[in-house]
Amino acid sequence: MSRRTAFFFDELSLWHSASQHALILPVGGWVQPPSAAGHAESPETKRRLKNLMDVSGLTTRLDLRSAPAASDEDLLRVHPEHYLKRFKALSDAGGGNLGEHAPIGPGSYEIAKLSAGLAMAAVDAVLKGEADNAYSLSRPPGHHCLPDQAMGFCFLANIPLAIEAAKAHHGLGKVAVIDWDVHHGNGTQAVYYNRPDVLTISLHQDGCFPPGYSGTDDRGEGAGLGTNINIPLLAGSGHDAYLEAMERIVIPALERFEPELIVVACGYDANAVDPLARMLLHSDSFRTMTRLVREAAERLCQGRLVLVHEGGYAEAYVPFCGLAVMEELSGIRTEVQDPLCDFIGLQQPGEAQRQLQSRLIGEMAGAFGRAP
Repeated sequence: MSRRTAFFFDELSLWHSASQHALILPVGGWVQPPSAAGHAESPETKRRLKNLMDVSGLTTRLDLRSAPAASDEDLLRVHPEHYLKRFKALSDAGGGNLGEHAPIGPGSYEIAKLSAGLAMAAVDAVLKGEADNAYSLSRPPGHHCLPDQAMGFCFLANIPLAIEAAKAHHGLGKVAVIDWDVHHGNGTQAVYYNRPDVLTISLHQDGCFPPGYSGTDDRGEGAGLGTNINIPLLAGSGHDAYLEAMERIVIPALERFEPELIVVACGYDANAVDPLARMLLHSDSFRTMTRLVREAAERLCQGRLVLVHEGGYAEAYVPFCGLAVMEELSGIRTEVQDPLCDFIGLQQPGEAQRQLQSRLIGEMAGAFGRAP
């Protein structure tokens, strides 16, 4: 069954420049200048996703929209003024390093405001009933950004900004954020760590980024105790591990929390050929996780579901993962066939690792199912 799916995109978001890097290393010394895009967080993965949607015919069957940039008032709900001034000054000066693994170029401040605006508009469209669900192709991403510190290619907290705008304008109550980017959603966690109205769940490769972080014991503090769930998965985890974590931990947590809106920090860097992680997902993994969350949203919150683009750095493969997500959101299947899906399916973990990961997921499910 087809659904009204809104897709938020703006070409200008692809013009953010992460300056001269080779993957994530600054050029200079022994690091040779790159021959092509250079920095891992290049526009090509996002542009190719949109291009595949276009040539498959899917785009014309969606509600394609852009949005205005986030206003200063919007930004100040999450970020302090001194941080925003520093970000704008560096952007106006032509760019530089704003934080840990957070290089910017000229105009990045305005483009980041647009990226946040796209996420805000996606949430707004769903809450107004203009769309059943929505996807925001936001760039630069946001889930690592702390209120006062850029980090990991992220400069504004796109999802918290969208949530706080919806609370201000729509009186939105409880929200659940599911982050399946392969790296920990530390920025979103930091914003909501002491609050009971936003459930934050992060599935991530154990110890990948921030380096060494696992997070199973970080459950929130004060009024927010119990509303933060971290699910670190072993490097090399594949399709079965993610689905088991979704079914045994994520979906039951959503059912206990009963959110009014579900937002997914939709990174694709857990795919099997990503250069910045070591997981083994394929396009059907992302399709199935999207289905599980969509069905939960239909049971719990009138289908109110928004996905916001985060990481994913394999430019040849992210488009197939993203298209699978968009097909599942919209209920429309195209003729596109993923040329790597079967191959990646053959590379899944062996029985010993599957059993170990299943045991660890079971232990986490037991712990998270108990009162904090």
